[in-house]
Amino acid sequence: MLGVLPGIVGVIQATEAMKLIVGYGTPLIGRLLTYDAQEMRFKEIKVRKDPACALCGEHPTITDLVDYEAFCGVGAAS
Repeated sequence: MLGVLPGIVGVIQATEAMKLIVGYGTPLIGRLLTYDAQEMRFKEIKVRKDPACALCGEHPTITDLVDYEAFCGVGAAS
């Protein structure tokens, strides 16, 4: 049974990608879709953008990619 779950989720993700690429239908933007395989039920939860988010809020403080080697203090492997 668990082998089927990635297939179901993958088909849903592919459908969402196609809706965004083609511009047809209503994508799940601002909504989270949950799937209960045991009960065979889908549930939608509305989500909002956090205005105080450091990345996508009204005043973002993160504006570029982080140099993780410098951030972690680890040099590149020689």
